[in-house]
Amino acid sequence: MNTDKYIGMDVHSETVSIAVRDSAGKLIMEATMAMETSSILAFVKGLQGKRHVTFEEGIHAAWLYELLRPQVTELLVCDPRQLPRHKGENKNDKIDAQQLSEWLRLGALKPVYHRHHGLGTLSESVRSYVTFSSDTTRVMNRLKAIYRGRAIPSKGKQAYSPRFRDAWLNQLRQPGVRRRAELFYQQLDLLGPLRQEARKAMIAESRKQAAHKVLRSIPTLGPVRVAILMAVIQTPHRFRTKPTGNCGPTPA
Repeated sequence: MNTDKYIGMDVHSETVSIAVRDSAGKLIMEATMAMETSSILAFVKGLQGKRHVTFEEGIHAAWLYELLRPQVTELLVCDPRQLPRHKGENKNDKIDAQQLSEWLRLGALKPVYHRHHGLGTLSESVRSYVTFSSDTTRVMNRLKAIYRGRAIPSKGKQAYSPRFRDAWLNQLRQPGVRRRAELFYQQLDLLGPLRQEARKAMIAESRKQAAHKVLRSIPTLGPVRVAILMAVIQTPHRFRTKPTGNCGPTPA
């Protein structure tokens, strides 16, 4: 007889431990397999009945969510910080998978939002832009730290400008320190075009979304903020409460 299957997955970088329970809570199947697309899909597809799956939020969660979402009735990525564990209880991969399957069956897990609503490409574009921006800031801070550490005033942005670069480097008397600063300048020069390319791609992808025009009508929200907002929030329906009042432009 086809009944509901509650599947708990304890995911690691190379393997995944799986425990399957029926609707009565009986443990009916266990397996440990490689973290490979074919193995995981074959196992899940081989289970008859309605499939309910859970695993913890982590580095593989987004990939595993997209892989399994079309194959199951319910897919819940749970918050590992809010698992109903008891202090001092035994813990290993096999036990963790068993507990996840039981907690899923009992409705005791707190979900982590994982739905893209067609914004997967935008999310990746935003991630690229934010990464290059963070890397750029990090290199700039390291350059300033070199000058500050040698009591060389470096307020403003002149220290980063290619126009004044030789003058700033000439203030560094020690060859090793000067060479380190030169390498940071080279890294900064490489990051600039990459950051601009990522920004351009992010904004172009953002403009394809229906919400872009509405969000751009809000004062102080520029194209970069709008793109990041859409990628992070994705849909207002993920929130339990609805906004009150008029959130759109004031009618003429």
